[in-house]
Amino acid sequence: MGVWQLLLVALVLLLGLFGVLLPGVPGPWLVWAGVLWWSLQDTTAAAWWLLVGATVLLLVTQVAVWRLPPRRLRGVGVTRRMVVYAGVGALLGFVLVPVVGAVPGYVAGIYLTERSRLGGHGPAAASTRLVMRAIGTSVLVELFTCLLIVAAWLAVVAGV
Repeated sequence: MGVWQLLLVALVLLLGLFGVLLPGVPGPWLVWAGVLWWSLQDTTAAAWWLLVGATVLLLVTQVAVWRLPPRRLRGVGVTRRMVVYAGVGALLGFVLVPVVGAVPGYVAGIYLTERSRLGGHGPAAASTRLVMRAIGTSVLVELFTCLLIVAAWLAVVAGV
């Protein structure tokens, strides 16, 4: 597989990661489509196993998300800024403390947004809990799954 094709697959995977954070965009399925496209071009056993693993993981995640309470964006005060901070926090956490750092990074991003908006720890902590109950858990589950799949793809491509 050529460098340009790998870059295009990486772009689709990146769009999928951002798509998880945007309501109405099928982020997990963009990630899966990127892995599918790559595995159809790179027909090694590792590519096919990654496709199978990603498919199973995404299906399990979808069942888990369906079982969670529905997202209730209205009335909670979720802003685009909060979504960006939460996504960047999850990405930084995932890189700084591999895999498990995504969860505290995501929550920290929401907390920092609320702390700057509300001005204190108490109100920011209460608002963070409210946001996590409303939308955070389902988005976090999808984002964490997609981050795992992208990390596995990077490991296979890098030959690790």
